[in-house]
Amino acid sequence: MSSSSSLSLPRSLARLFPFVKPALPRAIGGTIVALLAALASLAIPIVLQWVVDGPLLTGDRRLIVWSTGAVLALGIAEAIFIFLRRRFVLRPMTEVEFTIRQTFYDRLQSLQVAFHDRWQSGQLLSRMMQDIGLIRRWLTFGAIMLFVNVLTILIGTGLLFRWHWALGTVFFIASLPIWIVGYRFEQRYGSLSRLSQDQSGDLATAVEESVHGIRVLKAFGRGGHALGQFRKQAESLRSTEMRKAREVGLIWFWYDMVPVLALGLCLLTGVVLVGLEELTVGELFAFFAMAAALRWPMNSLGFLFSFMIDTRTATDRIFEVFDAEITITDPAEPKSITEGRGSLAFRDVHFRFSDAPDTERDLVDGLTLELTPGETLALVGATGSGKTTLTTLPTRLYDVTGGSVELDGIDVRDLTLEELRRRIGVAFEEPILFSASVRENVLLGRHDLDVHSPEADAVLREALDVAQAGFAYELPEGLDTEVGEEGMSLSGGQRQRLALARVVAAAPDVLVLDDPLSALDVDTEALVEAALRQVLQGTTALIVAHRPSTVSMADRVAVMQDGRVTEVGTHHDLLRTSAHYRYLISSLETGEEAAR
Repeated sequence: MSSSSSLSLPRSLARLFPFVKPALPRAIGGTIVALLAALASLAIPIVLQWVVDGPLLTGDRRLIVWSTGAVLALGIAEAIFIFLRRRFVLRPMTEVEFTIRQTFYDRLQSLQVAFHDRWQSGQLLSRMMQDIGLIRRWLTFGAIMLFVNVLTILIGTGLLFRWHWALGTVFFIASLPIWIVGYRFEQRYGSLSRLSQDQSGDLATAVEESVHGIRVLKAFGRGGHALGQFRKQAESLRSTEMRKAREVGLIWFWYDMVPVLALGLCLLTGVVLVGLEELTVGELFAFFAMAAALRWPMNSLGFLFSFMIDTRTATDRIFEVFDAEITITDPAEPKSITEGRGSLAFRDVHFRFSDAPDTERDLVDGLTLELTPGETLALVGATGSGKTTLTTLPTRLYDVTGGSVELDGIDVRDLTLEELRRRIGVAFEEPILFSASVRENVLLGRHDLDVHSPEADAVLREALDVAQAGFAYELPEGLDTEVGEEGMSLSGGQRQRLALARVVAAAPDVLVLDDPLSALDVDTEALVEAALRQVLQGTTALIVAHRPSTVSMADRVAVMQDGRVTEVGTHHDLLRTSAHYRYLISSLETGEEAAR
């Protein structure tokens, strides 16, 4: 259990204060006018007592008219105050929601890749949309009304003693079960609320996965299987929601029944007191009018308590992300590369995931490798040798757990993340595009350019030429065509070429390419390789190779085995001296022929 979820309810909700603080004056104003509306409602029974015991007994029509006007004025005032409450709090609380949502998104961007490896995207999505929206509704309505209604009940109960201490005492004692039931309700409902919101996140993940994997599900005819899995999760959520509904229904039962019983006992007491002439008819009438005015505040407590507990759960879930430690950060005293040459060195590098058992070897296990400026080095190795893991270390997608990675002689941990990721560009084997235009996707790494400027057009054209992505000009709206979610409107080869164009357009000092041509046909691959050779002449490149043709672009080849570089040399030298390398190349050739 996270530290946030173990906090008490008040302390948990208090964590929202830094976000609410700018809106606090308006929130206080909204609370004051809401309280004024409640007081206007409570004032009506006092006026009615005076009317019954005065003008109605004496028959003074003028006073009856004036008293009727007073009751009408109090009703209008109550309506105006309710309107003002909404005007006071609605806009500032939507700004609070915006701030929380923006801060949450910024936190997601700042957290390291290891965090996102552990968390389901649906859980994060449900927190971003559902939980933050719930918090805004609570701040706008629930918090204010809970405070005002509890205060109204206390003030109203105190006023009940005004007419006769016996009536007030009976009403107070008869209402005590409401507070006891409310306390027990919080204990039971809190765990159900958390379970429900977590299950909603799991369900969102299931929907997201099935939508992203719709081609696979259809290809294998497994739509029915996916539906069955979804039905189980949906049924679990439904079951939890039914348990929540039963708890809410039970507390509503008590909140409805207890006031009725209290009024019944008060009626008996009041009749006796009137008979003993200790209470007038007007006072008894006013007492019940006041009790009726308290009926809504008392009945609302069940809804407001459940609302508050749901909000507490939402707050805990949000702060689970806010509390997550950001481990990959800028150094306290960053260094800077004055003249980028593009040398890249791995010095006794070790890496393992934090949750890996101690009995397992490191994924990268004491690797030492150096790339000179302008050199292209191909990295080859069997599956599981650590090639892809190695490509995540130069840009600090993960931090080494031992040794160091150096860029131009400086440990990458001593550079700011902005400078590091500007100087090292990465193209992954699985290309990821965003729901934006071709132009915006390719120029994603060029923070210095306006994407619609002539300079950007020149960079874009050159990058597309290198990646042999001329098809982009022929799309319905050319380079301004929206590629759709994750670029799924394009073929795998088209997405890969645009991803390659993106890293070329970024013009980094060092290129790290994880098999960037795997989805291309042989002819297109040859054209891309020829263009890349021109680009790579002045750029240092580390290329994970899964094809012999990719190896042919390299000045040198490094062989990885069990997380280490075991051999380094030219392609021809390794063919002559290394049996393991010959085995790897023959495997690559077999795979390439199969792909054809």
